[in-house]
Amino acid sequence: MKIIRYLHEGHVSYGIVDEKGVIPCHGTPFTRLVRQPDLISLASVKLLPPVDPPNIICLGLNYREHAMETGHTLPVEPLVFIKATTALCGPGDPIILPEQYPDNIDYEAELAIVIGKMARNVPEDKADEVILGYTAANDVSNRAVQFTDGQWARAKSHDTFCPVGPAIVTGLDAGNLGIVCRLDGEVMQASNTSDLIFPVRRIVSHLSRCFTLLPGTLILTGTPGGVGFMRKPPVYLRPGQVVEVEIEGIGTLANPVVG
Repeated sequence: MKIIRYLHEGHVSYGIVDEKGVIPCHGTPFTRLVRQPDLISLASVKLLPPVDPPNIICLGLNYREHAMETGHTLPVEPLVFIKATTALCGPGDPIILPEQYPDNIDYEAELAIVIGKMARNVPEDKADEVILGYTAANDVSNRAVQFTDGQWARAKSHDTFCPVGPAIVTGLDAGNLGIVCRLDGEVMQASNTSDLIFPVRRIVSHLSRCFTLLPGTLILTGTPGGVGFMRKPPVYLRPGQVVEVEIEGIGTLANPVVG
């Protein structure tokens, strides 16, 4: 099932997308979605981030290829950081380059887990029971701030630095999904979630033993190799560009870059 959150005629709603269009729903995916009889076209709605998360939790260095390109040894425990929820934006929304170090802003294509119910101390073999589904995300990063601060919260949390969408998709095999990032149509990252060091069930179980995962929590699972700051010369986001994150079975999240 493909679930979207959208704006239509001044109202924010959840809906289910099928081959005919959008089926509007009452309620939320975290309580109960009740399908309505009318149908609206996908072109008539403004797609919003498919979830309004209480927390955005992220993993660093969680793809083998990315850890290798940065010269790090593979982590033995998930490397966890948090993005501010005010960084959230949706499909088609602009990524706004900040005033501080605007020439050092990087892309990071990521698979995001959406938690469906409150979770605490979840065993790995029960993790699927608390996962609603998956969506695409871009962990936009201010590399200059990241490397000078020594921790990542500020670098990862500028406004608009967490594009998410276009939909939450249920029933996917998250261990084998193609993931691609394109910048103005050029492929910058191309990998598969089979390269994850810590798979999604391990991630959810580990995080739930640290803190309670509330319904709607977003978990960004890490980025593959090919990030901009490791390229020679480095490739950073520039005004006028469009960055796309495409994940197999989910769709494409596209965002323009503005100054």
